[in-house]
Amino acid sequence: MQAYYTAQMQPPGEWCIGWIREVSGVTCQERAREELLETLKITLLEVLEYDSQEAVRRCESEYGEVKTGGKR
Repeated sequence: MQAYYTAQMQPPGEWCIGWIREVSGVTCQERAREELLETLKITLLEVLEYDSQEAVRRCESEYGEVKTGGKR
């Protein structure tokens, strides 16, 4: 399954400023629109990876882990 995200950008000015609408904290600025889109994509991937790792850490520390399997 592929996820889609929306890049929201301010009207052009001296700087191009944008953010990802669906993910809090992904806000960037660059001099050119193309650079902004690339920076937003990189930042989004970094945030999603961090959130994923943080979720795993929380599950392990708050809930513990039980391994099952083997012979009865």
